[in-house]
Amino acid sequence: MSIFVIKLANMKKTKLQDIANNIGVSKTLVSMVMNGHGDKNGIKKETQEKVIALCKQLNYKPNQMARSLRLGKTNTIGLIVADISNTFYAKMARGIEDYCNKFGYNLIICSSDEKDAKESSIIRMLKEKQVDGLIISSTLVDNTEILALKNEHFPFVLVDRYFPEIPDTNFVVIDNYQGAFNAVNHLIEIGHQNIAMLSILPFHITSVRDRNKGYLDALIKGGINIDHYLLCQIPFENIEMGVELEIKKILTYQKKVTALFAVNQNIAIAAVKALAKLNIKIPDEMSLISFDDLPFFEIMNPSITAVDQPLEIICKNAVEILMAEINNKDKSIKKRQMVLPTELRIRNSCKSL
Repeated sequence: MSIFVIKLANMKKTKLQDIANNIGVSKTLVSMVMNGHGDKNGIKKETQEKVIALCKQLNYKPNQMARSLRLGKTNTIGLIVADISNTFYAKMARGIEDYCNKFGYNLIICSSDEKDAKESSIIRMLKEKQVDGLIISSTLVDNTEILALKNEHFPFVLVDRYFPEIPDTNFVVIDNYQGAFNAVNHLIEIGHQNIAMLSILPFHITSVRDRNKGYLDALIKGGINIDHYLLCQIPFENIEMGVELEIKKILTYQKKVTALFAVNQNIAIAAVKALAKLNIKIPDEMSLISFDDLPFFEIMNPSITAVDQPLEIICKNAVEILMAEINNKDKSIKKRQMVLPTELRIRNSCKSL
């Protein structure tokens, strides 16, 4: 090893020019070799091998920021979900990450905690980090941030939730209305009349709003009067305590409530815990349906009837649509809007009356 190489090895950070000077070639040549374009540009194999060997020897790391500026992309996607601790969003994040990797992209995952200000801050932060696109499960009441993304032609896809008032956006969602309608209609068909809904705040979110509407329309179709006492709103910040308080309230009601419709898996899990704590047996004393399925719902005793979402299809389509947006230089591509069906998995948590 030459004295010059030894000195380079002891430096904190090796630069591209250092590699070029040591071998006696141009910086451009080194860059072409490091980017895998040596053969295409007619660079001798011997020279390429020297460049690669010295880069390894000196632990040379390319300046990713400079490379990103040169190429106009960072190969990074931002994902914003409501709560990464929620199993549904954790599985979504993993699925999206896997599909991003297939396209050679990395994923930055952030939780908004159902807070407008936090989501807006995250969107701005991810844009400052030069992500190439965003996948957003939005909690925003004010759609200003989404409109801004749309107006500046920034690539993004909405998942799980969308903005009906902004028609020309990409989104991949499920049919929340029909999924909820089918679940409540199943309870009615097996004889239940007094069915409480354990919903969640904030109410403005499209998925929650559509599930609420599905519940109400199923009651109307079944000839059941809507009882607002049985429309329970659970705060996002304290689901377990909120569910337990609402179930206690329901149990003291003048009408005998025989079934619960939980609008997501976290509420369903909290309901199972609360009913066990109160010594209320499922389904003998209270039937339960969850909107969202979990693997262990099938093996619980009793197993839990649930509305299953096609999560893998959601992830795959969200990433594919975003990649098309990123690669669409003239912005002429038509926006894609997908509403996917759900499946009601009937198990043992609902008793016929």
